[in-house]
Amino acid sequence: MAELRSHFPTRPVANPKAVVSGEKYRFTVLTDALIRYEYAPDGIFEDRASTFAINRDLGSVPDFETYEDESGLEIITERLHLTYDKQPFSSSGLVVDVKGKITNWGSQWRFGIDENVWEGVENFGGTARTLDGVDGRCKLEGGIIGRVGYATIDDSVSMLFDGNGWVGSRRPGGIQGKRIDGYLFAYGLRYKEAIKAFYAVSGKQPVIPRWALGNWWSRYYEYRAGEYLSLMDLFQREKVPLSVAVLDMDWHYVHEDRVTTAGWTGYTWNKQLFPDPKGFCEALHKRRLKVTLNDHPADGVHAFEDVYERMAKFMDFDTSQKKPILFNPTDKTFFDAFFDVLHRELEEDGVDFWWIDWQQGTFSRIPGIDPLWMLNHFHFLDNARDGKRPIIFSRYGGPGSHRYPVGFSGDTRASWASLDFQPEFTATASNIGYGWWSHDIGGHMLGAKDDELSTRWLQYGVFSPIMRLHSTLSEWQSKEPWNYRNEFEEIMKKFLRFRHRMIPYLYSMNVRAATEDEPLVQPLYWQHPRAQDAQHNKNQYFFGSELMVAPITKPRHLQTGLGTVKAWLPPNGRYVDIFTGTVYDGGRILNLYRQLTEYPVFASEGSIIPLDAAEVPVNGGTNPKDYELFVVVGKDGKFSIVEDSRDDPEDKITGGQAYEQRQIPITWTQAEGCLRIGPVKSDVGAADAKPKRDWKVKFISCSGIELENAAVVDFDAGISMDRSMAGGCTINITDVPSDKEVVIEIGKNPQLDILDIKEPVRSMINGFQCRFDIKDKLFECIKEDGLSIAARSSRLLAVEVDEKLVGPVFELLLADSRLQHMSHFLPDGSLQ
Repeated sequence: MAELRSHFPTRPVANPKAVVSGEKYRFTVLTDALIRYEYAPDGIFEDRASTFAINRDLGSVPDFETYEDESGLEIITERLHLTYDKQPFSSSGLVVDVKGKITNWGSQWRFGIDENVWEGVENFGGTARTLDGVDGRCKLEGGIIGRVGYATIDDSVSMLFDGNGWVGSRRPGGIQGKRIDGYLFAYGLRYKEAIKAFYAVSGKQPVIPRWALGNWWSRYYEYRAGEYLSLMDLFQREKVPLSVAVLDMDWHYVHEDRVTTAGWTGYTWNKQLFPDPKGFCEALHKRRLKVTLNDHPADGVHAFEDVYERMAKFMDFDTSQKKPILFNPTDKTFFDAFFDVLHRELEEDGVDFWWIDWQQGTFSRIPGIDPLWMLNHFHFLDNARDGKRPIIFSRYGGPGSHRYPVGFSGDTRASWASLDFQPEFTATASNIGYGWWSHDIGGHMLGAKDDELSTRWLQYGVFSPIMRLHSTLSEWQSKEPWNYRNEFEEIMKKFLRFRHRMIPYLYSMNVRAATEDEPLVQPLYWQHPRAQDAQHNKNQYFFGSELMVAPITKPRHLQTGLGTVKAWLPPNGRYVDIFTGTVYDGGRILNLYRQLTEYPVFASEGSIIPLDAAEVPVNGGTNPKDYELFVVVGKDGKFSIVEDSRDDPEDKITGGQAYEQRQIPITWTQAEGCLRIGPVKSDVGAADAKPKRDWKVKFISCSGIELENAAVVDFDAGISMDRSMAGGCTINITDVPSDKEVVIEIGKNPQLDILDIKEPVRSMINGFQCRFDIKDKLFECIKEDGLSIAARSSRLLAVEVDEKLVGPVFELLLADSRLQHMSHFLPDGSLQ
């Protein structure tokens, strides 16, 4: 398997036509807005791949002009103008002007002036190595986009790849010795283009396995095998699907007399807890769960480990003195034994991938070789054997880490402050290409029992890249939903089920992230770079191509029982909350108020969201038997569901054999009121006609559809309509062959409903814990006929109560401007 770990294609040497160089300097024009700048006092430049830059030959060379004399050099592209005095790099001697109207004062980069200042005004920030011990915010490393139109990556001291499957360190003199290797991204406000250039140089995000998108169970706890399996069965009985079973460090010997270390590192199953490890893993696999073990590798392999002698034999290591085999990632022989003996034996027991819990910093026996990078890189390559989609679970090492998903963010404190930072932290990580963070949902340690906090955190986890419940070694902090009061338990179960129902959408977005350089989570300012509201609402984010999330990260109001979040709805027509069905005008900022059962997730007009039709999907996140679609009318829309045959429930394909990738195209044509589904397209030929599926199509907040106006053409199929759901209707089509197209016509140019807010407002006010006369005053502003929106708003403002009581009424009153055209909102009672 050493050959597999050495297979790492790179193109590190730039096209010579893109290079402008002198005795001690070198510039590489990678794109018209991306420049590599190098200074080497000895005149020796670096052409090996680095942890960040693995591809410097990007194919075509951009157009640029150079002007040079004895005193200086100019490089001019369509987007930038570089001037350089041919001296050691300095803030006065190396300057780049970024073209375009980016700021009111222009956009000019000077070498040595740190634009990567987070908490400042210039760089939007990237991410951080860990959230260990963080309670609230932490300092972020810089990303590659910013308000001023440029950002840099300093690659001067990063680890290198030698081109032969191994690694190397930099020549001495980085930074302080004036050996400089940097990259300037000067894309102005074209943030998505900058990210695509980042991926072009640093490699794309890989497609992660479909099952990784389901619910993960994890707890730092000394489980016994039977106890763990019983817990998995209890999740099944409670109708909560899971996909990954995580075992923290107590799977191995820790406290026993045989252990001669602190116990963090271990590679021998604790047979008192797991007497039959292979049988235990097989039992988890039968439950459609993947298995990952926690690994703290820092202490190496000691003589008390069962594998000690076998590993020593592989390395030709003298065991006569029972000396430990120290962890040494700079020794290739050690690393071969580390994977092919130490880990392989455990993988043969049934371990699917590894939770790499490296906490010992960046140092190794060779300067510049970071153990975390070594572990992430080679673990990921090693996990690709047998035709699998590789995956690891480890910490962030710096730019380029996106190639090794999934990220473990560390042991956060259980607090509202920590929850309030995580959405922003996850979104800004995309500014450095890092799209697959996994957090300890609910917080890892400390804090206090707070059922509401745990519920809101879980809801955020459902709409985060990876949904992993985790907690520390505590009697009181375990995250099973039934450990909470009934109100919270039922909400948690509902959202955990919805996470698995969303896997068709998430997996399609997973493939999109890898093929189109579009991370699942994106800050609002990627699409709206000039909007101040997009920059200020740091916790709000796009979740794939169809959804936008505004997490609730603060406790609910005691009198209303409602959680609140300030959100910005971009100017993109109307939006629908997929859980409440409420319709909102775009192009404004507003306060949103939600019961604990609700979460602000929006879909704009033209959105199509595919779900597993099962209310309780099976474990493992397999391709669903049947589909449900959420469709939001108002604009044209399209979506392509992506499936991999390796994820079919009945799939028997083993490693190395051919597999099939399928796509199910879906288009919505607004003018015609026509939805088209299929036929299935396969990358290995025509789709098999035999598999048949049912389709449920839910038109959210569009209830004016009559069954006789709906048509399914092209083949005979069962069709029915369900109006039992609030805020829309569902059309059911049964027994659809894979090779057929479904066409549903519901009438030309259908529109979102104008919702009568009387009953929703009455129900909401009924729940307020306040005086009855205040309830009367609030509801009179809504129930009385013949009042305009302006008149109702004036009356509400005149009610002298806490804003938290008036605000929820205002939200519904002002959500949809079309409401003013409803008859009881007009002075004469007529309908306009």
